[in-house]
Amino acid sequence: MKTDVAIIGSGPSGLMLGHLLRQAGVEAVIVERQSKEHVLSRIRAGVLETVTTDILEDLDIADRMRAEGLPHDGFNLADGERLIRIDIKALTGKQVMVYGQTEVTKDLIDAAPARGLEIIWEAEETALHDIESDAPYVAFTKDGAQHRIEARFIAGCDGFHGPSRKAVPEASGRGFEKVYPFGWLGVLCDAPPCDHELIYANHENGFALASMRSMTRSRYYIQVPLTEQVEDWPDDKFWEELCRRLPPAAAANVTRAPALEKSIAPLRSYVFEPMRHGSLFLAGDAAHIVPPTGAKGLNLAASDVRYLSRALIAWFKKNDAEGLAGYSQTALARVWKAERFSWQLTMLMHRFPEDGPFDRRIQLAELDYIATSETARRAIAENYVGLPL
Repeated sequence: MKTDVAIIGSGPSGLMLGHLLRQAGVEAVIVERQSKEHVLSRIRAGVLETVTTDILEDLDIADRMRAEGLPHDGFNLADGERLIRIDIKALTGKQVMVYGQTEVTKDLIDAAPARGLEIIWEAEETALHDIESDAPYVAFTKDGAQHRIEARFIAGCDGFHGPSRKAVPEASGRGFEKVYPFGWLGVLCDAPPCDHELIYANHENGFALASMRSMTRSRYYIQVPLTEQVEDWPDDKFWEELCRRLPPAAAANVTRAPALEKSIAPLRSYVFEPMRHGSLFLAGDAAHIVPPTGAKGLNLAASDVRYLSRALIAWFKKNDAEGLAGYSQTALARVWKAERFSWQLTMLMHRFPEDGPFDRRIQLAELDYIATSETARRAIAENYVGLPL
């Protein structure tokens, strides 16, 4: 098989890139090692910046998001009983959209056949070859047979554990990483959210987050040590600890329901530089990971895709290589700012094992400063809604 761009991975970054290329008349094929059912079962983030919602609008794949998504004008930071509202609409003129990443993925997959975007599911042993040449190819096994896709470019959108980043020679790239000494225990349940906006809570016992997927489905998290297992947290224990960490008014509104999904996600910050090697371009989690505290993971993938799609379309349609030459530098400038914001919120809202009384007082002083300073709240709001492309 031959195509213009071979895309590795059918997460949101690969799907959005494929759709944008096909919309412009550029050929693209997506190769995915998992089944369609597995991809659609993954529970991920749900706060979308304008960069992400604009791509869905531009692709005319936003009808369900508009109908079912929840526009939010703000969110809350909490320290003890106090709620500090960050009015992002008043401070920036923008909103965010609460709409699950699983739903974004479903909408993009459902629209693919009619738009000529081919997705090859359950492609095993995927490997990238000749990425330093002008004729790279992707080899994989499906149903016991060997397959090969020849392309002009390869887009690695296959996440942190995929083969794309690993195909870059060790001497040609560098990873920057910070691993946090805790994870998030998350519970998804069919219950109305305890508040109409997200609440990020700082408590002596650790961080908590009250979020939602809809007005009838809630998503809650608490910080736990990396040594903890899901089995250590039966539903009753989880709800007790969550309500202990949330402000009393929010805790009183928590509807305790059976967990539909319960998992522990470790937290890390990671960036790989550069995001291009020869004919291979990295996007999304293949190139960077952010702690979920800042709601940046999916949105950073979308900004990568916006930069990369424009650059690829300019190359194929206008023989203009400037965008491709500058892709890594341009994308990384936004990536590092989002990494900074996610790290900043993570440090502010979580309890670290080495923290003493001084560190705790510094966190409380910072939260008090945010509560009393519009300038501080504006800086948080500008980063939360997403910095300009």
